[in-house]
Amino acid sequence: MSNDYEIFQGKSLSALFKDIYDNSKRNKTQIEILVKEVGGFIKDGDMAVQLIPMIREYLDINVKNDELLVKLASIVQRLIQAENKSTSSDDFSLSDSEKAQLLSSLDETVLELQKKSDNILDDIDTIGN
Repeated sequence: MSNDYEIFQGKSLSALFKDIYDNSKRNKTQIEILVKEVGGFIKDGDMAVQLIPMIREYLDINVKNDELLVKLASIVQRLIQAENKSTSSDDFSLSDSEKAQLLSSLDETVLELQKKSDNILDDIDTIGN
């Protein structure tokens, strides 16, 4: 299986693996910073009740985003394996339009998660000010 397999223009499987790894490292750092910063805003129980659910939602979004990237990598690996097999009627394969539809769906989901993440960060900034 080739890690240089092009998923879509300008993005190879090895680049996707690197994105997954880099996102995981970046998310860890961001979460540590976020928890430290938000911890300074918590002065009483009421403030904790407001902030903790936002932190949890932010963490969930990061986990879902990473899961989507891992699923995408898994789909691409299966596609590569299917393409490497001899063509028989019982082989799993997707048409180019099905591949594009899967990638489009993943892109939409990632954008939706990013918007939610941005909204949470805006809410945290608003509470902090």
